[in-house]
Amino acid sequence: MTEAAPISYPLDPSRILDADGNLRPRLLTEAFDRAVTQFADRIAIDFLGREWTYGEVGELVERVASGLQDLGLGKGDRFGLCLPNAPYSVILYYAVLRAGGIVVNLNPLYTEDELEFLIVDSGAKMVAVPDLERLHGKVAGAFGQGAMERVVLCPMADVLPFWTGLGLRTLKRSELAKKRGGVTYTDYRDLAAHAAKLSPVQQDPHDVAVLQYTGGTTGRPKGAMLTHANLAANSAQMLLHVGEERNVQERTLGVLPLFHVFALTCVLNYGVETAAELVLLPRFEMDEVLKTLKRKPPTQIFGVPTIYNALGSLPDDKVPDLSTVRTSISGGAPLPLDVRKMYEQRTHSPVSEGYGLTEASPIITSNPLLGREPVKDNSAGPAFPHTVIEIRDPDTGECCKGVGERGEICARGPQVMKGYWNRPEETEKTFVDGALRTGDIGYLDKDGYLFIVDRIKDLILCSGYNVYPRVIEDAAYEHPAVKEAIAIGVPDDYRGEAPKLFIALHEGEELDAGTLDAFLKMRLNPIEMPDSYEFRDELPKTLVGKLEKKQLVAEEKAKRLAAAGDKP
Repeated sequence: MTEAAPISYPLDPSRILDADGNLRPRLLTEAFDRAVTQFADRIAIDFLGREWTYGEVGELVERVASGLQDLGLGKGDRFGLCLPNAPYSVILYYAVLRAGGIVVNLNPLYTEDELEFLIVDSGAKMVAVPDLERLHGKVAGAFGQGAMERVVLCPMADVLPFWTGLGLRTLKRSELAKKRGGVTYTDYRDLAAHAAKLSPVQQDPHDVAVLQYTGGTTGRPKGAMLTHANLAANSAQMLLHVGEERNVQERTLGVLPLFHVFALTCVLNYGVETAAELVLLPRFEMDEVLKTLKRKPPTQIFGVPTIYNALGSLPDDKVPDLSTVRTSISGGAPLPLDVRKMYEQRTHSPVSEGYGLTEASPIITSNPLLGREPVKDNSAGPAFPHTVIEIRDPDTGECCKGVGERGEICARGPQVMKGYWNRPEETEKTFVDGALRTGDIGYLDKDGYLFIVDRIKDLILCSGYNVYPRVIEDAAYEHPAVKEAIAIGVPDDYRGEAPKLFIALHEGEELDAGTLDAFLKMRLNPIEMPDSYEFRDELPKTLVGKLEKKQLVAEEKAKRLAAAGDKP
């Protein structure tokens, strides 16, 4: 019997809007409760082939939340999640929120010193970590620092498919965590076995739900205080942006790490908002991704440009069938036009570029979805629903620049953070007349579409002229041999700074500096032309797959210091 085709129908906004048409402030657990109550039998999580229903996840959340309360986790207490994508990420996230706590997202690949800073700065009382020694050791090393009084060990073998879990317990026992003397531990198993006797907690949607630390471009990272209302609003804005629902369950590929704000909102919060199936992968590994795409074809993909680039660059016999995908959004970094077109042409699946930042939960603009309105090349799209974009003078903060005029992108909306954790002065500096300053330069066209030129701090100052790295990078991407490009400024005795361009080529392609230089001279003005080139097999990337400019800047600085006879 042939299965009936999915039916789309207009979104019923009554669950997210008030009587005046404004987004209703909500607790994040409200959408979770709806999914558990109305769709208990739906698959909530697929982790490498093992499945949990919403009903099962709901019961685990109640048990774990009750166990956390008995351990002393109270309203406003901070709880660190130092986890890769796994069922623990979802269950502990909602359990902490249910108990009234604040989630602190921690990158498991940070160094021990970096993790210790975040644990101490946030005042995290407890931290959850997998029972893998390479991760556990870094967290255990911070025990006793600041307010940290307990490590919650999450046994990875327990959530893996049977044979994979057995292999970890037996063949890879040496990789498992070795408990340290003097450290107080709780096993996740004990929390999950706890009786579901949750004590009621009085919560307000404007309470802080998550401390999401920024990458920190200067000095130490800052914790953006994202409230329940902030995060629930961004999830609701995504609902309004899509604008319709279907009589089938959506399925989301969850390969972006959930501790990153893009995945936190789009994969986790929005996924639960729509009672979607979350197909979680602990990291982006191409063979596993391709196997997963075939095993569980997604209807929604949220990724960074390097993911779309990687999928679109595959050999013809490996390009996945993405005909089931109806919603794809690229964020985290600018999406080069040629990468978008290559991906769309080869996978036959459209992708829309969005834009945001940690302090806005994170989305503030996005190109239209589902083909109802045009996607504009090299644009980050119009403002997200219930969001106002302002272009201000980056020096004076005065509003507002006219159509096509460049200035600092500022935003207002219910998704904008409460402020930085324990950083009142930094909070004050990042707002102007109540609008969030993004630190990015851009302009709005006559249709209200945002075009991003570059980061203010990434400006290359050549002989007093502003040179925007993205202009150079976009020109380089027009060459068919170029796979990845990063432009930075390096000191220059004559011009003050000069652009240097780092390049990675597609497999099998050849290109030399002279040929590329001649190619760029037809696309860039003399001020914008790179002074030097460096070709590499791969360019550095962050954990979520964004091209990493800071590492190249640090490498260049170290080279200069070494050449001058100083230690870096």
